[in-house]
Amino acid sequence: MIENLDFKSIQPYEDHEIQEVFERLKNEKSFLNLVQFLYPNVPIEQFIEKLLSYNTVKDFQTEVIYPYVKQVLKTTSEGATLTGIENLDANESYLFVSNHRDIVLDSAILNILLVENNRDTTEIAIGDNLLILPWITDLVKLNRSFIVNRNLPARQMLESSARLSAYIRYTLTQKKNSIWIAQREGRSKDGDDRTQVSLLKMINLSGTGAFGENFKPLKIVPVAISYELDPCDYLKAHEFQQKRDDTGYKKSQADDLKHMATGLTGRKGRVHFALGTPIDKELDQISLLGNKNDQLQALAESIDDQIHKNYKLWPGNFVACDMVYDNNNHKAFYTEDDKNKFLSYIDEHTKRVKGGDYDFIFRTLLEMYANPVRNYLDQ
Repeated sequence: MIENLDFKSIQPYEDHEIQEVFERLKNEKSFLNLVQFLYPNVPIEQFIEKLLSYNTVKDFQTEVIYPYVKQVLKTTSEGATLTGIENLDANESYLFVSNHRDIVLDSAILNILLVENNRDTTEIAIGDNLLILPWITDLVKLNRSFIVNRNLPARQMLESSARLSAYIRYTLTQKKNSIWIAQREGRSKDGDDRTQVSLLKMINLSGTGAFGENFKPLKIVPVAISYELDPCDYLKAHEFQQKRDDTGYKKSQADDLKHMATGLTGRKGRVHFALGTPIDKELDQISLLGNKNDQLQALAESIDDQIHKNYKLWPGNFVACDMVYDNNNHKAFYTEDDKNKFLSYIDEHTKRVKGGDYDFIFRTLLEMYANPVRNYLDQ
């Protein structure tokens, strides 16, 4: 069944396709403008010549994506760290299910950290709502991304979900490539990370056996992503205010581009990725539950448990939690200097929302940073 499905429209480019893609990109003015913005000291003719010399996707990732993401981390963060890699077999493929903070960088940083630990990069699930122009689709598919179609009519959505599910299973079990996918559609805007049951339901569509038999071969590994500072926090808080004031509010494509640019260029503080352990034995217990909905909910909670347990909590998280709940329960985890610096940061980002409701934005930002502490303590 899986072999007979056509994945061409959603799957990443393969090595034999990339030269044709490069020929398209070299004539895309907006792509060339992006290149000049990202690499101001490199003549565009030199960049194109180098681009056309690559023969594999790995070449492109190694020579273009890797150095750029490393530069982003160098200029906007205090470094990225990884734990848990020792629990994973280098010869196995895994379905990395993670909380979602940044549109571009969550998967990009994970792949950097995997490469630095002598592991292959993952394929990346990306929503088609972000593929605003054809050359953006080309670019992400060069970087091993596959497309998640959204906002389709009901019948088309079912067909699309079945294809996506089959592709994920095919990639993990036959291509033997690992995959990164967010635990929910879109980012968690309030820091309260919860796996959507609908995601697991989609993944299960391609299974032909019992519940545990469907999920065990996929080797789900929960991933906890912890940014000390979220560059887009004030944009997310402003979105909450806009939805409060206008129930029909929806983000535009321009908003998505602004979030992507802000996430890349804004300060992040320290960054940590914690890889959990493959969900395997838990599936035996989950399979004993009465019905599929209960099983899916239990699997979602199992993923969440690992993500919440593996958060790297920074001083600002504890400051925010104490302020939200009006106590000093976590005073031991931060100094007065930590508190002053964090509150100065929150004040600065609150004021970035022009014409915003200061008190609402300020409180929303605090809750955003406090929620990981609350979820961690609930374990």
